[in-house]
Amino acid sequence: MVKEGKRLALVTGAARGIGLATASRFLAEGWRVALLDIDAQTLAAAHERLALPGDTMAVECDVAEPDQVTAAVEAVAARFGRIDALVNNAGIADFRPILETDYATWSRILAVNLTGPFLCTQACAPVMLAGGGGAVVNIASISGFRASTLRTAYGTSKAGLMQLTRQQAAELGEMGIRVNAVAPGPVDTAMARKVHTAEIRAEYRQAIPLGRYGTEEEIAEVVFFLASDRASYVNGQIVAVDGGFESTGIGLATLRGE
Repeated sequence: MVKEGKRLALVTGAARGIGLATASRFLAEGWRVALLDIDAQTLAAAHERLALPGDTMAVECDVAEPDQVTAAVEAVAARFGRIDALVNNAGIADFRPILETDYATWSRILAVNLTGPFLCTQACAPVMLAGGGGAVVNIASISGFRASTLRTAYGTSKAGLMQLTRQQAAELGEMGIRVNAVAPGPVDTAMARKVHTAEIRAEYRQAIPLGRYGTEEEIAEVVFFLASDRASYVNGQIVAVDGGFESTGIGLATLRGE
């Protein structure tokens, strides 16, 4: 496989939020982008809004399904002939008390948030290596650093993703693929606006040293840096992008029901 032309970033969960902001950031830097998402309708709309058909490709894919991941990566490689960066952003959350977290919920969250990045990296790595290497950025969470209420499945999946990042970095780094992770704190996404009450938002602002939620673009900026040559000696790191929230602790009274 010969790597010609613009670099290519494959971004999962790219139909909205941090994934779409990340795709836009790569495009602004002159990269091409393959956008993967399970929500075909929203993905198609996002792809149309980007209005760069020559530099983008939209692929419907459930990252927890091995066959779908393999087919998606093969389609991207066939179209662009290269993959230089993979952003494992696809993820789901279901916040409920531990005793109300059923097996199906647990299994699906672990499948998407942890197995998905494993499968996507396994599929993309050979394409990267054929072209001389690349970079992987996993989207973790501050919930992977510390335990918090209502996040048994979600927090565990993100903590596992952090360790997977280190494992991938240890082995793939020797081959020429750097692997790092970004751990966002509270970000003003559509999902956060939907599930965070006014009380929760107020307490988050009080708990975050910078006193505000982050933006999708701020997360995308760090993701792009880690994928770029400017981070050429950064490998196996988990970067919290959270306004200082992780350093001061988690555990809001509102979430505890106080």
